[in-house]
Amino acid sequence: MCNSLVQKYNVAGPRYTSYPTVPYWDNSSFSLKKWRNSLSISFNESNALDGISIYIHLPFCESLCTFCSSNKCITKRHEVEEPYVKAVLKEWSLYCELLTGRPKIKELHIGGGTPTFFSSENLELLIKGILRKANLADDYEFSFEGHPNNTTRKHLQTLYDLGFKRVSFGVQDYNEAVQKAIHRIQPFENVKQATLVAREIGYTSIGHDIIFGLPFQTEVHVAKTIELTKELMPDRIAFYSYAHVPWIKGNGQRGYDETNLPSGDSKRAQYELGKELLSEAGYHEVGMDHFALETDSLYQAIRTNKLHRNFMGYTASKTQAMIGLGVSSISDSWYGFSQNVKSIDDYYDLIDQNIIPVYRGHILNLMCNFETSWSEESLFIPELNDIVFKLREMETDGLIEFERNGVKITQKGQPYVRNVCMAFDVLLERKQPQTRLFSMTV
Repeated sequence: MCNSLVQKYNVAGPRYTSYPTVPYWDNSSFSLKKWRNSLSISFNESNALDGISIYIHLPFCESLCTFCSSNKCITKRHEVEEPYVKAVLKEWSLYCELLTGRPKIKELHIGGGTPTFFSSENLELLIKGILRKANLADDYEFSFEGHPNNTTRKHLQTLYDLGFKRVSFGVQDYNEAVQKAIHRIQPFENVKQATLVAREIGYTSIGHDIIFGLPFQTEVHVAKTIELTKELMPDRIAFYSYAHVPWIKGNGQRGYDETNLPSGDSKRAQYELGKELLSEAGYHEVGMDHFALETDSLYQAIRTNKLHRNFMGYTASKTQAMIGLGVSSISDSWYGFSQNVKSIDDYYDLIDQNIIPVYRGHILNLMCNFETSWSEESLFIPELNDIVFKLREMETDGLIEFERNGVKITQKGQPYVRNVCMAFDVLLERKQPQTRLFSMTV
């Protein structure tokens, strides 16, 4: 039955870090002026309550990892660091000039690319520049993504001293053949060293990212990776499905053939095995693709129905306004989204002209709590009857249960949460995606 469900529901679909998903943003009604107005309204509301979130994208990497879908720039020239830091700080100044009042930061996350491509000195320059124009919320949380091969004690200590208490390390898989295929040679000892140093310094939440469905990967490899992970017991684990989209990423994913990838059934088996092993180790499934120990804030958030999902992933708290800084970063005003230009040259050009560098956007509880409701009149849409009709088959397959004016995803249906979301996606229905637009859902 499980294999037949995989075959049935393993279709191309979005990952839903936003709704509408990025390819369906209605750019015809978007403008920088509308975005500025939207953010100004949201900032005043958010800043007075929880504060705001900031995401900073640092795009540089020394080498190309073929599993990665992030916007990145491959270079070994570290002289690119300083101009980029200056540009991001100028972008932050443009936002601060737009906003009324001094921003109160509740969440700040640095992603990439490879944030630890940057020296600890330049990271300090960046963060101090951000904080110079802001206050901190009482319960603020700073986090960053670290590459175990180049995250030094100095990186960890510098960021910790600046207020960072959470770090995630990309593991992917420990098998050498798999690492070679994805161009990420990374021994267990490097991950162990980075993890233990972070723990010694005082980081309260250490995460590891693991991927299943990689080229040449088997269930044995997944089991071994999790066995080694258990030696370190990170506080939270992201257990992602590999997205094979070489038509989007160019030649990066053409170093191996589709025949080198696990089949849909095999990929599903890898996930089920990983989930079982993580559960045995004391990890609890949180939302989609994430697992956490009971002591971690992510687990506590789902227990209290406070789990939130945005462009930074799952968070234990939420703010109404999130400002994305840096090339390709996405911002969320609660009333709309915007994305920065993707080219570094275009980004620098707009910043030099004192223009907030957005180029597109859209002027939205299912993926966090596995349930949603349309009991309020404002949530009713004309297509609701059609949506319910589409969900009936998922009900028959045991993936969802209908409740009064709502729907709940069952434990059996949690691996298919993206498929349930697709049933509610009116824009997706009006313009069916081609397989080449999205990765597979399972």
